[in-house]
Amino acid sequence: MIQVLVVEDSRITRDAIEAQIAKSEKYVLYASIENAANAEIACLRGRVDLILMDVCTAEEESGLKAAAKIKQYNPKIKIIIMTSMPEHSFIQKAKACGCNGFWYKEYGSTALMEVCDRVMNGEYVYPEDTPVIRIGYSNSAEFTDREFDIIRELAQGRKYEEIAADLGITPNTVKYHIKNILQKTGYQNTLQLVAEVVEKRLILPKY
Repeated sequence: MIQVLVVEDSRITRDAIEAQIAKSEKYVLYASIENAANAEIACLRGRVDLILMDVCTAEEESGLKAAAKIKQYNPKIKIIIMTSMPEHSFIQKAKACGCNGFWYKEYGSTALMEVCDRVMNGEYVYPEDTPVIRIGYSNSAEFTDREFDIIRELAQGRKYEEIAADLGITPNTVKYHIKNILQKTGYQNTLQLVAEVVEKRLILPKY
């Protein structure tokens, strides 16, 4: 039987996942926890074959950071990142951590247990892209990677000079990108922009 560790802070979601595992003939629940910070310890206490890891867990602990640590010392453990957030960077970060799959709870049509089966068969299962979210007059698919970099910096409270230093570009280039972003979205200033992208969880700097 494949031993599964579930890391999920929503009680409703956790119960639903546990019920699916209980119905399976090939998976068994090893443990179910709320906080990603405890996932590494859970793996050390027994055999874990597969982790279903939420990104945003209890006490604002990042499932992506926990996954990266686990993959460092035990790359054989399969990890599927789960989220209901359309955050632009999560797929890229999961791939960089070496995670084996990625599953959106509220987007897409692939069932979680199907993703589990494919991952345990050796596949890397990822969505083609992040969900498209409306931001002002535009949608998230219309932003370039550099524009997302700028938006992320703004969401962290960076000033133009700091953004330029962080991204290795000039302050004038920062202003150029911000002008384009505001034109695309129709917002009058960056405060409106940041409020919208954070509210719609397109950018979550903590994770």
